[in-house]
Amino acid sequence: MSLPEVSVVLPAYNAADTLAQALDSLVAQSLETFEVVVVDDGSEDTTWELLTSAAQDDPRIRPVHMEHAGIVPALNLGLEKARGPLIARLDADDVCLPERLALQKAFLDQHHEIGLVGCKVAFGGDREACAGYARYVDWTNTLLTPEAISLGRFRESPLPHPSVMFRASLVQEHGAYRDGDFPEDYELWLRFLDAGVAMAKVDQELVVWNDPPHRLSRNDPRYEVDRFYATKARYLARWLERHNPFHPDIVVMGAGRVSRKRADYLLGHGIRFAAYVDIDPRKVGKVVHGRPVIHRDELQGPGEQFAVSFVASHGAGSDISRFLGSRGWTPGRDFLLAA
Repeated sequence: MSLPEVSVVLPAYNAADTLAQALDSLVAQSLETFEVVVVDDGSEDTTWELLTSAAQDDPRIRPVHMEHAGIVPALNLGLEKARGPLIARLDADDVCLPERLALQKAFLDQHHEIGLVGCKVAFGGDREACAGYARYVDWTNTLLTPEAISLGRFRESPLPHPSVMFRASLVQEHGAYRDGDFPEDYELWLRFLDAGVAMAKVDQELVVWNDPPHRLSRNDPRYEVDRFYATKARYLARWLERHNPFHPDIVVMGAGRVSRKRADYLLGHGIRFAAYVDIDPRKVGKVVHGRPVIHRDELQGPGEQFAVSFVASHGAGSDISRFLGSRGWTPGRDFLLAA
């Protein structure tokens, strides 16, 4: 039997209600030369029975059983068992459109400089009840080029995990998923990008990213907001060391308590704050932790200081980018959005 061109790694835990739909969407792919490595992470429902039955119908489905250990060990076992030169991801509660694997493989075949390709995703939840999550999905769908993904990585995770396909060689070169009190996918993207891996997306919706109440990212403390800021701080500090001409000094956009708390993760990595920047007259002119709070109109010109924004309120990033852009500041050269 010839080796697959793509290995889909799909961890499953108590996924009997949704796994069949995910597998059906893979079996229906226009690309035929793939395998699905489904790792049952010690499920207590009928996931294993459903999985082994599906494998009897389609030998491309390869069931793997393990004692319950969590998402990261399941992912890494899937990577170990994968035989293809390309790794695609899918979760047990998401579905692929029929052209997903073919289009992503073709993209990587045509763009040898790209190590990982994603795609746009359709939001499979309630846009009114989960408006914040829906806005996040819409934002990720704007990040299509290597440049946009590289700049966007410090705002949020730029890639929905179930939407990616990457070269298996990246795991040998830069390591597999790491286990800890942090989001394992975001840490992996940051590590790959830090190592110079170029990423892009197919400009089509190829995955339906569902948002059920039991989704791990909603219930596991590793995916809490502060864990994302703690995770990105290490890599952001490394980026600043390479690209900030005034390193280790920056000015922090946002003098509110939440913005300062999130910026403070950088202090443990040797970054120094020369000032906070805000527009709230109740904050401007004060001194916080020995640092002055200045109005954004008091910022020096581009090329005279480097700013990192931690203002996370809806629309703030666009407003700050417009303001700084109107003064000649360039993202990636003079400032970064980190929220």
